[in-house]
Parts: sequence; C-alpha cells; structure tokens
Amino acid sequence: MPGPQITLLVTLTGRDRPGVTSRLFTVLSAHELTVLDVEQVVIRGRLVLGVLLSAPGSPDLTAIHQQVTTLAEDMGMEAEITMGSGDQPQRLRGTLHVTVLGRPLLPSAVASIAGRIAANGANIEKITRLAHRPVTCIEFQVSGADPVQLRTALARDSAELGVDVAVQRGGLHRRAMRLVVMDVDSTLLQDEIIDLLAERAGCADEVAALTAATMRGEIDFAEALSQRVRLLSGLDVQAIDDVLKHLRLAPGARTLIRTLKRLGYRCGVVSGGFTQFTSWLATELGLDFAEANTLEIADGKLTGRLAGPVVDRAGKEQALRRFAAEAGVPLSQTVAVGDGANDLDMIAAAGLGIAYNAKPAVRSAADTSLSVPHLDAILYLLGISRDDVEAADAEDPVLAEAGGNWA
Repeated sequence: MPGPQITLLVTLTGRDRPGVTSRLFTVLSAHELTVLDVEQVVIRGRLVLGVLLSAPGSPDLTAIHQQVTTLAEDMGMEAEITMGSGDQPQRLRGTLHVTVLGRPLLPSAVASIAGRIAANGANIEKITRLAHRPVTCIEFQVSGADPVQLRTALARDSAELGVDVAVQRGGLHRRAMRLVVMDVDSTLLQDEIIDLLAERAGCADEVAALTAATMRGEIDFAEALSQRVRLLSGLDVQAIDDVLKHLRLAPGARTLIRTLKRLGYRCGVVSGGFTQFTSWLATELGLDFAEANTLEIADGKLTGRLAGPVVDRAGKEQALRRFAAEAGVPLSQTVAVGDGANDLDMIAAAGLGIAYNAKPAVRSAADTSLSVPHLDAILYLLGISRDDVEAADAEDPVLAEAGGNWA
C-alpha cells in the first residue's frame, strides 16, 4: 500500500513586488507537488503568501527547501517551510463570516471578539478589511464554530463593545442572496412620513405617540394606523407634495441601491406607510418592487381613510414572498431590512434578516443588526467592500458627469 502523503506549507513574507507569486510557483513546478490551498494577503505593502501542497512518495525536501530559500533571499523576503504527514487535511474553510463594524473600531473590541471565537472552539483562518470609512469594517473567516452559539455569544458582547457583529454562513450561501426588501420609514428614509403629515395637519403629538407605541409593539398596527389616518382627515392633498420635497433618504441609501442593482440584485420596499410616497421612491431609486397602503383622497383632501387592504406585519411578509416569487428567487436568497415590530415577520421569513437601528425586540429576533447610521453598510454583510463600490463608481460615466459619488 502507498504510504501517507506528505504535506508542505510554504510561506513567503516581505515587501510586496510584482512577480512574487509567479516566481514561487515556477520553483515549485519543478517538483511532483499538488496545490491544496493558496492564500495571499498584502497589508501596507507587506506580502504574506502561503501555499499548502501535497507530495506523494518521497519528494526531495532538501532541494525544495534550498530553492525556495534562495528565491526568498533573492527577493529580500523570508521563507518558512513546515512539513506534515497524513491524508489531505479536512479543513472547514470559510464556514462562517463574522463581520464587525465600528465607528471607531477599537483594538479592545477586536480582542474580545477574537477571544469569543476561540472560546467557542473556532479557528480564525483569515481577516480582511471591507471598509475604512465612514465606518471601519473587518471580517473574520472562521471555521469550526456552531453558527447559532457563536451568533448568540457575540450578540451579547456587541452592545457592550459598541460595535455591530454579524455571523453568517459563508461560501455560496451568502453569494446567493439576490433580492433585498426594505422597510421605508426610519430605514430607507430618515423620517416617519405619517409624522410629517401630522405636523401639517396640526396633530403631531397625537400621531407621534401612536407611532412610537406601534413601533414598540404595544398597539396592533392596523388599529393604530386607522386611528392615525383618521387624525389626518381634511388635510389638503398639497401636503403630500410638500412632504415629498422634504423627505430625507438614509445616508448611503443611493449607494446601496445603485451597487445592488449593478450586481444584479432585485430591490424593493414594503411599507406600512403610503403609496403616494413609495411610488416616488421606486422612481427615484429605480426599485423593482414597492407595496404600501394608499391614502384615500376626495375633493383634493384626505378623507381619513385608507383605500384597499392594510399592509401590516403579516402583509409585509406576504409582500416579501410575492416579490420573491415574481423575481424567481427562493426565500433563502432574500434579505429583509427593518426597524420596528411591524417588520418582524418578513425579517423572520427572509434568508437574512437585518435589524437596522431597530428596537430591542427586533434586534433580538433578527439574524443580525446594524446600529451605524449608514444604510450602505448592508453591503459589507454581503461581502462587498468599500473599495469595490468606489472603484465601480469611478468607472460610472453618469456619476462622473454628476461630479462624483452621491450618497
């Protein structure tokens, strides 16, 4: 019977320069070796290149060591070769992605998270930076951890550390996400539209109190919405146009939608608010789907009633399912983003549920949460880096003509 295969780990470190990878593999190609794994990282101009190889039989280890060492010395680098034996290693690579966002991100937070990963019996295989502004985002590639246990442990730590932490399965699961559906009020928009209408109707305090109680899940949404809309009875329809002029998109909203669309994602909104505003958002941002309630209007004034069925908590989940069916996307490949109790069902139904600047009940129910005031941070949870976004923007002739990247 043939003996066990020998494995070699060849590591080069030193100042990065063109041709390092090519020259190393040229040296290795002179021997009977098989490549099992390759990783290369450059930090501030310093290269770390690791190659894991298997060698059947009895390779000339002395020659390999001498040739790799000579190559490293010629390039002003350091070489290390370690040897093992046994079958091809059974490694769980990229099993989980642990994404960490902070503003600022302190060394103490990174130390705590790395310690928690180790305490869960997991191994950090790789750390990369996805963004450095307006938030710092780094991602750990982790193997050997139970995702539920690690997510629960890190969720407890995140608030104390002042960072957001997301734990997701890696590989094809995350890359398969194809539909993103978002809440509107206090998510895609900074505002609560019904509160803005109430200001113009002179009932701001009453409506704000009902809105806050509804978001906390203390009042049935449909009943609270009916009460709030009744308070708007008699408001001139011109108030809708006035509110539209003053709406504020969440920081990063345009960047998020623009980038997702470039990558072939379908994007939609579902709102307990009103079609008079979601229709504008769909046109303004190029959304594929939009659903909301409709304010009834007669003789140029709001009647205080809704036209059609109410889009409530259950209605939002139904909309997510319908959008997914129309897009030909399974629910496992959907992302739902929201901030209030009204979003809980669609967050639970989606493949990835994100609580965005959300109430505690929503944060605890979601797969992950974001507390940074930048909606495009969602991109980092999908493995899309800030450098990738900015490079794509720089190549966009429309953005260039407009004078650069708009939020």
